[in-house]
Amino acid sequence: MSWRPAWRLPGRIPLRLRVFFRGAFFLLALATVALALSVLQEEKQLSWRNYQDGFTKNQAQIAARLRHPTGQLALLNPGARSAGVTPLRPLVLPFSAIDFDDKAKAQQAVEMAGCLVQYRDAQLCVAVGNNPLAGGFIYTVGSFASGALVARAPGELDLSLAHRARVTVQMRGQSFRWIAPFEQAAGDGSGLGTRGRLTGFVEGASGPAATRPVRDFRGWLWQDGRCAGDAAPAAGTGCLKRSFFSIRLPIELFRDELFQKTLVWPPPDLDQIQVRVQLLPPGDGPALFDSDSPGATPPFALADLTPLLLPGETLRIRKLGAAAGAPDLVTLKGQEDTTQTTSPWLLRLIRQLPVEAYEQPVAARELIATPLGEYELLLTGDLRTVNRGLGVVATRVSWFVGAMLAAIVLTWAAIELRMIRRITLLTKRAAAVSGSVKGHDGLVQLDLSELRGSDELGLLADVLAELMQRVNDDVRREHIRVEQEKDQWHAVGHEIMSPLQSLMVLHADPADPSQRYISRMQQALRVLYGSASPSEAFQSTTLQVQAMDLRAFLQHVADNAASAGLPGVVLQAAPGPVMVRADEYSLEDVVTHVLRNADRYRPAGTPLTITLATTETRSEATAEVTLHNQGEPIPAELIDTIFEYGVSDQPDAAALGHRGQGLFVARTYMAKMGGTIGAHNTADGVCFVLRLQRVAGPAAG
Repeated sequence: MSWRPAWRLPGRIPLRLRVFFRGAFFLLALATVALALSVLQEEKQLSWRNYQDGFTKNQAQIAARLRHPTGQLALLNPGARSAGVTPLRPLVLPFSAIDFDDKAKAQQAVEMAGCLVQYRDAQLCVAVGNNPLAGGFIYTVGSFASGALVARAPGELDLSLAHRARVTVQMRGQSFRWIAPFEQAAGDGSGLGTRGRLTGFVEGASGPAATRPVRDFRGWLWQDGRCAGDAAPAAGTGCLKRSFFSIRLPIELFRDELFQKTLVWPPPDLDQIQVRVQLLPPGDGPALFDSDSPGATPPFALADLTPLLLPGETLRIRKLGAAAGAPDLVTLKGQEDTTQTTSPWLLRLIRQLPVEAYEQPVAARELIATPLGEYELLLTGDLRTVNRGLGVVATRVSWFVGAMLAAIVLTWAAIELRMIRRITLLTKRAAAVSGSVKGHDGLVQLDLSELRGSDELGLLADVLAELMQRVNDDVRREHIRVEQEKDQWHAVGHEIMSPLQSLMVLHADPADPSQRYISRMQQALRVLYGSASPSEAFQSTTLQVQAMDLRAFLQHVADNAASAGLPGVVLQAAPGPVMVRADEYSLEDVVTHVLRNADRYRPAGTPLTITLATTETRSEATAEVTLHNQGEPIPAELIDTIFEYGVSDQPDAAALGHRGQGLFVARTYMAKMGGTIGAHNTADGVCFVLRLQRVAGPAAG
């Protein structure tokens, strides 16, 4: 055999065939790259259209949000979030005033405007109307939860005997405080709720002047007759009810400026006015509601529009007619995703792909009319975000394109080296192995004589042939071992069954406890007799499942456990029969195996507790037996495998006669009886849980 360099092609391959293969794979690689670029260009065009559609929808959504009274409230109060939520500061409403005398209208006004500050179980709106001619008042409208309202008796000077509202206003270096007790309206006894006035008194350093109410202080308090929440109150205990209040505060400074025609509305220092509202119970107890409580949630503000902006978008809002050089009310920018990176050369490639009208600027302008003027919205987009988003997709696609090109090159190399025929032949022979293994003898039939040689593939064929020969030898030895073990089980069963028959005659009395254990030994031998291995014997046996009283059975096991070498077995169960479907002897094997396993690990003198409980659902009724022992827990690495055949945590298990089949037998028998068994660690030991299906009575079996 002559030596040739590895890079030279076999001489018997024609030149035109090599050119054909090379040209075909070159065109395939070129088509792959062209397809990727075409798809990328279409994706860019689609992303551009989607961005335009999203930009238009986003603009319409933001404009609609700001045209709503909630949005107009945010426009009229652009700096509402700058000083924190509490203490509360009045907001300018998109309405001229609030009809505070009408509960439905007042509630509808504050909810539509969205000025309510949310607390844990209360809400409050502190605002002024957008029209100074309405009187220059501050409105406080809200709700809270309380028990039944206690009204002030007519002529009572001690205001602390009734529910009352305390309102404090601090502005321009002055402090104003009112105390307003609840006075129930005459004839309010319909049972649907409670209604009454909040009569305001000026509260000074020495207390409220209870004899002279403030004329312009107007307030109302309504309490719903229903309990707040879904749960009905217990008899005689009462419940919390939802109370709604509406108060108009007279601000003398506003009215003086209005009469002097020096009032500027809204006041420029509105964000510096602090308002505190407290709802007090009768007596000196803590306030039912305090507007300065922490954890308040502010109403909608312009900054809340940021999540609506797409990455790269910028929203500028300014008031038309503002002084030249005045700053914008707010400038918001969409959040950029900085977690994803894109290769620079991919971005350059994306920018070079031609798309119609792609370089045109993306911008939109919208006007929002409010009672206090018009506001201009300028929304601008950034096409770089489209490129970056497309770059992330292109980065993922580039891996697939690279993998396809690599596969093409590797395939071309394999064809050039002429390995296809021999590899195909080896694959066909290897695939035929599965069919030969399925035969009755399980031997592997693989003929590799044609593939043997001095090269790498020939050496592989030699190794595979030798390996298949060793596999066949192992299969033959396994057949011999199985036959010998089967003969051994036949012999063992035959030799032991005869003495057991004699013992059964000696203990023929059904009341004799020994008869039960002899019957169990006979059943175990019948299970194993004629089987090839213990695991196959246990899995192939058929149990006689019938209805039985599980409680009486467990009581019998506990009473005779000491005779079986298991002292200290205690049964905890409710009186009365518990009928389940089970095989009595097999179930006794299960319980005994678990008890013996627990006995090896419990400290001396501690009990083995058997607990019987029943459960019932719509689909089934079960009985649950829990066997608990104190001691060390099951190691974490063994707790999922303790029910497998041959698993034991004792290093000298074979020498002690422990074959690791007790828990395997328990799981197998439980499964054949339609039950389950499991184990878990507790704080002081281990629990094994057996579950069996319950039946209505003995006739159910």
